[in-house]
Amino acid sequence: MDKPSLYPLQFVPELKEKVWGGTKLQSILYKKGNGNIGESWEISGVKGTISKVANGALKGHGIIDLIKQYKADLVGERVYRAYGNQFPLLFKFIDAEQDLSVQLHPNDVLAQKRHNTFGKTEMWYILQAEQNARLILGFTKKLDKTSYSEILENKNIASVLHSESVQKGQTYFIEPGLVHAIGAGVLLAEIQQTSDITYRIYDWDRPDTDGSLRELHTEEALDAIQFTTNNPKKSYKDSWDERVKLVSCPYFVTHKLALSKNFDVADFQNESCKVYMCTEGNAEIVVNNTSFFIQKGETILVPACCTTYQIKTENATLLEVYIP
Repeated sequence: MDKPSLYPLQFVPELKEKVWGGTKLQSILYKKGNGNIGESWEISGVKGTISKVANGALKGHGIIDLIKQYKADLVGERVYRAYGNQFPLLFKFIDAEQDLSVQLHPNDVLAQKRHNTFGKTEMWYILQAEQNARLILGFTKKLDKTSYSEILENKNIASVLHSESVQKGQTYFIEPGLVHAIGAGVLLAEIQQTSDITYRIYDWDRPDTDGSLRELHTEEALDAIQFTTNNPKKSYKDSWDERVKLVSCPYFVTHKLALSKNFDVADFQNESCKVYMCTEGNAEIVVNNTSFFIQKGETILVPACCTTYQIKTENATLLEVYIP
């Protein structure tokens, strides 16, 4: 039997309840779930949370099985050469009703050595922020392993965490080793390497949903922390109806598309699939005269073999992501 032809794919979101989660994924991004949902995994190749197609002839198929079947037609020549049957990125929406734990992530070398997985480089795009909402990004003063260890031993880590206020539309690039936390009242889109490795260094002395304190990763983190890091905030200038680059790194390139009219895509980065996360409004992706609808809070993957298509809209903001 012939394989169905590829088309823009949407996936069933995997909703994850968290002790710090809230209800904005349901009320603002229209997710169907109950309880304190902290994360919606939109597209995932992480073992144990493999996304399944929600639309069309391939409904129910997992993304890894589809890569094995369609190879470069799905993910693109360049991507398939680099990653084979793995899907290299993880797309999420995150709602922080409370502060997340203070944490950091290992780089590729350390993650491969310890966990046989990718490291975790990620970016955030802020969808909404309550008044006085903040992010924790690094430290307020210069530290090294010795001074950091002393502060931890004295249970005084909160006193040296640098925080900054956050607003809708801001973008942050979180490199491995950067100590960080999403603060209460922040709703964001996260694009990251395919990894679920987190080193938690402080959790506000807060019990988990089962009443126990969550594990800290003090020793693992010590070798992974970067005490000198670049400014994670990425500046950009908004512009209508054209690509505005937010982040470019070896793992992903993300553009913002604020659209007031139809937008044509032709022969753009054809060696990679494209993923669109809708953060405002709604749109149609039109491929071969067939429309695929996307609204705020939804994500869609356009296979690499779909080289020419149109985004039809009168008012939508999309994050457009490809793998360089």
